[in-house]
Amino acid sequence: MKVLMFGWEFPPFISGGLGVASHGIASGLVNNGVEVTFVIPTKRKQELVPDINIRLLAADEVALSLAFAKTTKEYEEIKSQIDQKLLPLSPYYTSISQREMIEHFFGKVEQIWPEKRTVLDFAGNYGQDIFLEVGKYSIIGKYLGATEDFNVIHAHDWVAFPAGVEAKNISGKPLVIHIHATEFDRSGENVNQYVYDTERYGMENADRIITVSYYTRNIIINRYGIHPDKIEIVHNAVDKETHLARLGIVERPLKEKIVLFLGRVTMQKGPDYFLEAANLVLKRLKNVRFVMAGSGDMLPKMINRAAELKITDKFHFTGFLRGLEVERMYAVSDLYVMPSVSEPFGISAFEALLYDVPIIISKRAGVAEVLGDAMMVDFWDVQKLADRIIALLSNEALALDMVKRCQAEIKAISWNSAGGKIRDVYQSLL
Repeated sequence: MKVLMFGWEFPPFISGGLGVASHGIASGLVNNGVEVTFVIPTKRKQELVPDINIRLLAADEVALSLAFAKTTKEYEEIKSQIDQKLLPLSPYYTSISQREMIEHFFGKVEQIWPEKRTVLDFAGNYGQDIFLEVGKYSIIGKYLGATEDFNVIHAHDWVAFPAGVEAKNISGKPLVIHIHATEFDRSGENVNQYVYDTERYGMENADRIITVSYYTRNIIINRYGIHPDKIEIVHNAVDKETHLARLGIVERPLKEKIVLFLGRVTMQKGPDYFLEAANLVLKRLKNVRFVMAGSGDMLPKMINRAAELKITDKFHFTGFLRGLEVERMYAVSDLYVMPSVSEPFGISAFEALLYDVPIIISKRAGVAEVLGDAMMVDFWDVQKLADRIIALLSNEALALDMVKRCQAEIKAISWNSAGGKIRDVYQSLL
């Protein structure tokens, strides 16, 4: 079985859970006997993890062959539409991390993108450039749909849906779309209509929809009017071996307890609730520090609020972290808090547990469906969140017991298992 897969990010070009999940799903499919061609909208091919056999295609490196020119009348039309290189833009980057990521891999923005001196904001303000890139990516999808050898098409999140639909329309092959987050998760009720319409367009044209949780499934049914029979749930997993091999990579730099928030500093992730709870905790405990690791449109507001509360000596901002920086942050933390307002899944909760870090998660996180022993709170209940932070920091036995029970729950969860379920979805369409 061969799958043509479209995704917006893939290691090392990742900004969050989507890239991690895309890699895990692709490797899980390979381990279940599926041949994966993964198409990414980036300027250059990326290094593959040595132990998986995924064929990567950089969208801007796709050559329009002479053979294709001779066999289809649409060649000239498609060729004329591909007028410039695709940049690795993503709606999951904030205005800060977008620039950081581009410059980290490609050089100064002004040098590689001289006509565009600004980068995209998150939380609904995508700008026009992301839509242009999505459109060009869909042209690549159309070309690959006509020229590649595959049985099924798989597209991850809204930025890849038009490419998947174009590949389906020209090939006649079935389309599976994978919902990792919806526009309601990213922007609340202030949705970007274009993004919503693109999501719904993908859902309506898909032969099957995969969601990462029942929580997301309900949003798709109630907000997009999709029939429940069209939707399958496949929970995410985590690469246990990779992370476990790096346990203890650093010594604890501080004697104080460290409470971690790690993620995009945006409305969806609830950073403001974390900060307000931290203020309550610091009034009762002195031997503790809070860390907000990440960047996003709410970061300036959070910095100002911390200063207003006069807790900046105990509340720290790291900015955007990547790679080993993330792992070191987990390794030195005593508690991980995920107070998300809307969280389709939340792989970071799994990752924290792999470093023996106890967790507190929002009841509105998809990961709560598979971590029944985790400590959960309503994201808006700042007082209860503060009380539970204090309880876990003050009672080591309670914290260790929770970690052990949650770790037992995730032993049965793997990307290979998820890959097998997705392969079964493919098979049902063939």
